[in-house]
Amino acid sequence: MTTTFGERLLELTATRGRLCVGIDPHPSLLKAWGLALTADGLRSFSQICVEAFSDIAALVKPQVAFYEAFGAAGYQILEETQAALRERGTLVLADAKRGDIGSTMAAYAMAWLDPDSPLAADAVTVSPYLGFGSLQAAFELGNRYAKGVYVLAATSNPEGVEVQSNTNASGVSLAQQIVDQAARVNATHAQHGRAGNIGVVVGATLESAPDLSQLNGSVLMPGVGAQGAGPEDVLRLADGVQHLAIANISRGILKAGPEISQLRKATLAAAQQFPPVVA
Repeated sequence: MTTTFGERLLELTATRGRLCVGIDPHPSLLKAWGLALTADGLRSFSQICVEAFSDIAALVKPQVAFYEAFGAAGYQILEETQAALRERGTLVLADAKRGDIGSTMAAYAMAWLDPDSPLAADAVTVSPYLGFGSLQAAFELGNRYAKGVYVLAATSNPEGVEVQSNTNASGVSLAQQIVDQAARVNATHAQHGRAGNIGVVVGATLESAPDLSQLNGSVLMPGVGAQGAGPEDVLRLADGVQHLAIANISRGILKAGPEISQLRKATLAAAQQFPPVVA
């Protein structure tokens, strides 16, 4: 059977730690790094990140919006960046947060998950708020090509609570419904004791998390570092599935740039806080 995205991620985290490093070329960071707010500045920023992260981080997450802000040139640089990272042995998560219906969702899925696409990544983030079933095309390609699909479930932004905490007639929160439906997509792999391709996003800054015990997929946990969460929050919220919980740090590491040696030092120090956990 084809190795799943979940299994590939577990293999890398076993040696590199349970860390996802974000590439967020925010204008303030470009300025702090002494780079121009131009496509050339964006390319330099991205190339530095590739050199710093590609062989030591298990998962690297370019924030698509910051590339999109530069138009066609930005997308070209994103293509180059993702390809370079993947060629050097790390897994790439495109933080695109796509969500739509029908043929439009199918096109989004092809853009980020089809191996022949110029934008091909190892995983993509998606939004379920047009209905979980609207993401079916992404799930199908994820399972076909062993690519990861991270569904927003309980996010770290404070505005998300008013939506994600709403309950259905049975008293189950929307966030829990999303996790449960993701678990059903992973069920076939779970039957064979394998981590599936479908993951969820759960903020490390939350007071409590949905029940993740049946997910059998990766849990991406943003909010670590600059937003205030730490290793103890990741362990607490991912109780019982810590081996699948991946801490996401972006600004907390990027502020160490632009020197590659300092970025690597910050990445390795962060990874030590999230060592492999035996299932």
